[in-house]
Amino acid sequence: MKHIFKQGNKDLPTLLLLHGTGGDERDLLPLADMIEPDASVLSVKGNVDENGMARFFARLREGVFDEEDLIFRTKELNEFIDESANNYGFDRQNIVALGYSNGANIAASLMYHYKDALKGGILFHAMVPRRNVKLPDLSDALVFIGAGKRDPLIPMQETMELVKNLQDARAQVTEFWTEGGHELRREEVDEAKRWFEANFK
Repeated sequence: MKHIFKQGNKDLPTLLLLHGTGGDERDLLPLADMIEPDASVLSVKGNVDENGMARFFARLREGVFDEEDLIFRTKELNEFIDESANNYGFDRQNIVALGYSNGANIAASLMYHYKDALKGGILFHAMVPRRNVKLPDLSDALVFIGAGKRDPLIPMQETMELVKNLQDARAQVTEFWTEGGHELRREEVDEAKRWFEANFK
């Protein structure tokens, strides 16, 4: 997978950057600097092309995921993280995903499918990746979810369902709501930074 790796402080988690639809591996680098400038970064570009826009998995239409492709791409990403940990020498057990929109969805999917894929996740404007599946035990996982009360793409009840699924799997979930829509707001980023510092430094 096309990516950028930047070596940082090995005592901190490696930040796995996962962009939104139409983004690339450079999109979230400034966001990582805002959350924790000293962390190592593995920033990945999605392998799916939707009308010239990069995504991490296919969808049938707005808000409706291609579940078969989601499962395949989640496995592909998980294996790529394994390979990257070997190639770059970072701790595979100490990775925090930082994802927005489509990137947050694939990060959530990693947690839904693989017990130890992520130590934690900062999920900005994420949806429920799959329904009617049993999640692994996520009691070691810490998750920050940023959401907008007026998000036209993700109703509040969708975010609340995601929170409940993760909590039922024993993840420690922190929610942060803005009055905004689907855009990423500075107040969310600032709160995510505080959450990261409280839990990982």
